[in-house]
Amino acid sequence: MFADKIFNNQQIENEPISTNPDNRKKVLCIVGMEEPLEQWLNSASHFLPEQIMVLKSYGPVISEPYDSLMRNIIIAVYQENVEEIFVIGSADRNESISDPSNLISKVIQTKIPAVKIQTVEYLFKHCFPGFTANDMAQWIEGSKTVTDGIKQSVNLIRRHPLMPSEIRVYGLLIDTVNGVSTRVVDHQ
Repeated sequence: MFADKIFNNQQIENEPISTNPDNRKKVLCIVGMEEPLEQWLNSASHFLPEQIMVLKSYGPVISEPYDSLMRNIIIAVYQENVEEIFVIGSADRNESISDPSNLISKVIQTKIPAVKIQTVEYLFKHCFPGFTANDMAQWIEGSKTVTDGIKQSVNLIRRHPLMPSEIRVYGLLIDTVNGVSTRVVDHQ
């Protein structure tokens, strides 16, 4: 359906749409904060706006299997009749945090008490599987590259115990300048 045309860089044509809103299948896209990604998505498809759901994140990264982004994905699948999920990153931008220690320094400069930061560090080190990162810097950094973040997120979605096995999940890297998509992760 949508995936075949996206992967072949084809314009996506309208498919017959049921007039019953309960029968309309939807596509869920998890994208970074970049405006060109959403513009590309709107221009690359001719789905009705109500058929495409977009969740934005700083980088297309799901940090934890039970975070609010994953919760929203699960709710969308069951509540909104989603049948395909795309984790989409921009090839021409990198939203990863290049220096998490710099960001942590900014947190400290805002006069967050040291005991709070120590508590967060303790939780990262001792509350697995509550946190999948080993420390606050790793959690803030997310992934080293956009491609790694896409792969990580697709894997978390697919392996989540509440995700129905029939939901197709893909990872895409989009060159928003040229409008070319590259498969990072295909549906299994």
